[in-house]
Amino acid sequence: MEQSEFLEKNVFTDLKNLNNGSDKESVQHFSESDFELVLQRVEYFGIGIYGIETWLNGKNTDVTTNEAFRKKATDPQWYKKAFLSFKHRQVGATYSATYKVSNKLLARENTSE
Repeated sequence: MEQSEFLEKNVFTDLKNLNNGSDKESVQHFSESDFELVLQRVEYFGIGIYGIETWLNGKNTDVTTNEAFRKKATDPQWYKKAFLSFKHRQVGATYSATYKVSNKLLARENTSE
């Protein structure tokens, strides 16, 4: 199983992709409430997040990375704090992220199919 398949099946399921073509087609954008669910699911699976971007009216408005917080990509402390900060700065934004699903998790998923 590829990373994108894993994310579709386990993280993005039942959520609405709001990418209106302003970003690469493969990048999913979510509302604030849906992105909160994404972060909960990412934490559950131990998936890493390297960066979070905010979008408003089809334009990228802000970005932050785990390195800016001096945290590992899999540390939920950094992305929860970043998301909270973004929520307070910009109402009505959509959110996208760069993820890393470990090979170990992908292998485990392949054997369970």
